[in-house]
Amino acid sequence: MKADYELILCIVNAGFAEAVMDAAYAFGARGGTVIQARGTANKEAEKYFKITIQPEKEILMLVVPAAIRDDILHALYKEVGLNSPGHGIAFSLPVDNVLGLNKDAAAQPEPETETQSKEEA
Repeated sequence: MKADYELILCIVNAGFAEAVMDAAYAFGARGGTVIQARGTANKEAEKYFKITIQPEKEILMLVVPAAIRDDILHALYKEVGLNSPGHGIAFSLPVDNVLGLNKDAAAQPEPETETQSKEEA
C-alpha cells in the first residue's frame, strides 16, 4: 500500500530555512518544523564535495501529500541544493499514519456552531 503522505527532510546551512519554506509553499506545502543542528563533516568530505562545510545547520521537516513530494523536492534542489549557498540536501520517507492533518482541509465544511443551528431552525 502506498503512503498518502511523505516526510520531507531538508538539511541546509543556518539561515536558509525561509528559502526552503518559500520553495515548498510554492508547491502546496502548508508548513514545517525547523530544528537547529550542527554538522559533523570532516575535511575528506569537504574535499570530495569541493565545498566548505558549515557546522551550523537547520533541518526542516515537512509532512506533505505524496502527490506533491516530487515537485517540492525538485524546487528544493533548485533553490537550496548543494550548488547553492544553502548547500542543502533533501530526501523523503513514507509516512504510514498521520494524526492532526486533514486530507483536504479546503474542502471540509466549517463545523456548525450552536448559534447557526438555532438561526436556521
